[in-house]
Order: sequence, then structure tokens, then C-alpha cells
Amino acid sequence: MLAAALTSFTTFFATVGPVEAAVIFATLTPGVSQAGRRRIAVRATAIASSILLASTIAGGPLLKQLGVSIPALQTAGGIILLVIALDMVFARPTSAFKLTPSEGAEAQRKDDLAVFPLATPLLAGPGAMSAGILMAAKAGGDALELGAVVAALCAVMALTFALLLAAHEMTRFIGVTAQRVLMRVFGILLAAIAVQALFDGLQGSGLIGGAGAALLH
Repeated sequence: MLAAALTSFTTFFATVGPVEAAVIFATLTPGVSQAGRRRIAVRATAIASSILLASTIAGGPLLKQLGVSIPALQTAGGIILLVIALDMVFARPTSAFKLTPSEGAEAQRKDDLAVFPLATPLLAGPGAMSAGILMAAKAGGDALELGAVVAALCAVMALTFALLLAAHEMTRFIGVTAQRVLMRVFGILLAAIAVQALFDGLQGSGLIGGAGAALLH
């Protein structure tokens, strides 16, 4: 259960991106009062947490009803997470954590930043939702492991909320270099988790057997 909790925390931290979200939050709320920033942070975190919890708990059963197998889910989730991990490691300008120019322009005109772009797509984006479904699938119906996944998600969202509250202070004390280093470290960890998910999915599908399956372990 501890291993599941640690893996889930690392995966959610990398895909939700609390540090990156805090930096963007600070850039979007330069003229907002402290009370206003707190209201936005509370609402954004609550909405994102609800979306991710729903994806984690109900996403797997829904996909089963659609005829999607666990190995297929593991393979697809591994590919998505690997793409995000590569963006993090190489700090690509098209990173999944960044807003597109049109999204950024729309965000500046929005009266309520909590829903868009903070809650989604920054916090509860496709990568984080895929991660939740994948981690829940790996629990294999074990209530304790699923509880560990949910606890890890709650811990990451609590940390995200704290960083959003301290976003303006954090950006003054933490330089760009430190942010990039942290992102790359978690990108490497996420890449390893993503590749393992790919291995598990391919092995579970029966496409790889015998010596190939032995190599995956």
C-alpha cells in the first residue's frame, strides 16, 4: 500500500504540476487582492479535486462498460504520461502544462479564473485524469490500494492549494532555474512510471510473452 501511495503521489504531483500552476496563478492575478486570490484558489482547487476524484473512482468502471480492457488502459495511459514526462524533462515550449496563446489571451479576459484556466486544464488536465484512472486500475479492486491512491491525490491537491496561496511570495524567492530543476526531476520519475505502465499493458494484452515478458521484469 505504501508503494502504491508513493507511486500515486509522484504521478499526481508530476501531472497536476502544483509548482507550475502556482507560477501561472501568480501571473494571472497580479492585481487581485489577497482575499480575492484566496477565493480563487479555494474554488479552483475544489473544482479540480472533484474532477480528478470522479475520474479516479468512476473512470475505470466507465471504460469497462465501453469495452476497454485494463491492459489497453495501462498502455494508453502510459503513452500519455510518457509524452507529458518528455515535455517536462526537455522543457518544451509546447508542454502540456502551458496554455496555448489563445487560451492565455482568453484567460486574461475571464472574470472567473478559478474554472478556466486554473481548475481545468491546468490542474485537472487530460494527463492528471489519465493518471487517476491508471492508478485506480493498477489497484485491481483492492480497497486499501485504491484508498492509498485517493489519499495521494488529496495530498497533492492540498499541497497545490497551499502553493496557490503562497504563489506570489514563492515566485519572488524561487527562481526559474529551481522551478525547471524540480520539473525535470519529477519528469524523469514520471517517465519511469509511464514506461512501466506500458510494459504492464503490453504484457497483460498477451502481445508479448515468453522471453519478452521476462525482460519486462
